[in-house]
Amino acid sequence: MTEIPEHLKKRAEEARAKAAAAAAGGDAPVESAAPAADAPAAAAASDSRIPAHLLERSKSAKSRSETSAVEAAAVAPTGGGVATALATAAPAATLTGPAGHTQRLLTVVKAGSIQDIKSVPVDKVHTWPHLLAVEFVASLAMLTFVLIFSIFVNAPLLELANVNQTPNPSKAPWYFLGLQELLTMFHPMVAGVTIPGMGIFLLILSPYIDRNPSNKPEDRKFAISLFTVQMMMWAILVIIGSFFRGPGFNFVAPWTTGLFFEL
Repeated sequence: MTEIPEHLKKRAEEARAKAAAAAAGGDAPVESAAPAADAPAAAAASDSRIPAHLLERSKSAKSRSETSAVEAAAVAPTGGGVATALATAAPAATLTGPAGHTQRLLTVVKAGSIQDIKSVPVDKVHTWPHLLAVEFVASLAMLTFVLIFSIFVNAPLLELANVNQTPNPSKAPWYFLGLQELLTMFHPMVAGVTIPGMGIFLLILSPYIDRNPSNKPEDRKFAISLFTVQMMMWAILVIIGSFFRGPGFNFVAPWTTGLFFEL
């Protein structure tokens, strides 16, 4: 709601007081009415919200209108009738406000009521450059690290493969050992397609099922629980395939028969 200036409140109170006095049944004396008429002008002049140059402009415009009215009344013909004399003596209409003040609207209305100075927070950003620029820099940093690391550290490669001798146990790389461990428990169709496909499909559906926009872990229990269960299950399968599978890919204890694990 727009705040009403104090001089306008005073002017309204004085107008209501005058209307109440007139309704009481008596005309106020001229001496008492004059200060009341000048009170709004004095209050407006004392109000610091109205610039001084606007008050001076208002006074000069009012004096010019009074002067032109007096000159028009002096040169009006005497035989033209009462209507002609009143029409000639009427002051010229000026673009003035209450009590003859000429002031701009912006000096009365506060800026906060006509314009919004507060920025509206936005919770979305564009993919480019906010996301892709960071990912590109991260990929360059990782590529540089791998390149420098490969110069000083040799890859753990084994000897040349011998077609006449198959290593026992024959294990896949560590990141595929979880899948190889599943193949020892289920049919290849179930271990290689059904179980991994269901896990990936649940991860794809998780943001549509848990639609909470919060980033706090306690508010995203479903999505975090689903991801944690899948990660822990895959980590356990990789650990079993790496350290607990011996010759013939049989289950063995590494502290009794040795460690059958190579990168």
